[in-house]
Amino acid sequence: MKKINFNLSDDAVQKKLSPFASVILGFMVGFVVLFLLGYNPIEGFSYLFQGGFKGILSGNFKQFGNGLLQMTPLILTGLSVAFAFRTGLFNIGVPGQMLVGGFAAVYLGVTLDLPRIAHLVVVVIGAMIAGGVWAVVPGLLKAKFKIHEVVTSIMMNYIALWGVQYAVKVLIPGKYSTESATILETASLKTEWMTSFFSGSAVNLGLILAILACFAIWFVLEKTTFGYELKAVGYNQDAAHYAGMKVTRNIILSMIIAGVLAGLAGATFYVGYTNHIKVGVLPTQGYDGIAVALLGLNTPIGVFLSAALFGFMKVGGAFMQAMSNIPSELIDIIISTIIYFSAISLLIQSFFKKVASKKKDGGVK
Repeated sequence: MKKINFNLSDDAVQKKLSPFASVILGFMVGFVVLFLLGYNPIEGFSYLFQGGFKGILSGNFKQFGNGLLQMTPLILTGLSVAFAFRTGLFNIGVPGQMLVGGFAAVYLGVTLDLPRIAHLVVVVIGAMIAGGVWAVVPGLLKAKFKIHEVVTSIMMNYIALWGVQYAVKVLIPGKYSTESATILETASLKTEWMTSFFSGSAVNLGLILAILACFAIWFVLEKTTFGYELKAVGYNQDAAHYAGMKVTRNIILSMIIAGVLAGLAGATFYVGYTNHIKVGVLPTQGYDGIAVALLGLNTPIGVFLSAALFGFMKVGGAFMQAMSNIPSELIDIIISTIIYFSAISLLIQSFFKKVASKKKDGGVK
């Protein structure tokens, strides 16, 4: 029998192990918190884990579909953050890019009257363009003036927040002052066959778009010269410049592609799920995308899997609240704790390095 080689000093092992350790630590803290506050953690976590899969055996896929629905924008926001990370950028402006993309999608969905296929194409492409355009400013400032993209992205988030609020009230006001008008049915990503298959869940075509985006980003990063150049600029700008690569252009393009993905996330959320846009709120999926990307090791397949974890945890949390006496605030704390540990997976990876280094210094092979 072939012996399994598990060497903690191996960088690849440390990298693959850290996400699992992060999730386990998060669950352990949540377990202890429930126990200390006098609740039954076994019962609570049982509801958390089974919530997204409840009813599958009896042919009811609604909860499963809701899990897919929750993970759809997370895949795209996670991809946006991960793509920027791989090219040496920290795109914390995903919430703003997602909001602007979502506004563009809703605006086109409200104001245009087109056949369904054409309307869907226009809405989705419009959202992607809007997200990409919104990311140009931090990309340009980073490339031309070395202004850190974290600062400019955060500022762009708040400009998006108040700008969209104004635009909604002026251009597409809804029945209430807190939301826009509802999109036409032809602009909705919901389909009858998906709704029927998933027993009434609002899961929609956005899921398919997110999966296609995963494949597209993997292909660009791993199989194209363009992706290689983007990664090279991320690793070392000076070396990339010496090799003849266009560093300034590649930085701007990286931010634009990240913005396009965030804009698509806005389309899947605002015309796939809510059918309108609420003002005064930045989409939390934008910030959750950071944890999704870190937990997924900034790879498309990793992002898909970590988005699935977070998506089904959200559904499981709602199920836990419905089936037990655990307060909803406590459930949010547990899920946030798990996300927190996921976000520091790089720290856990460095801990493994230290442990492996001490073992090596102590003569342990």
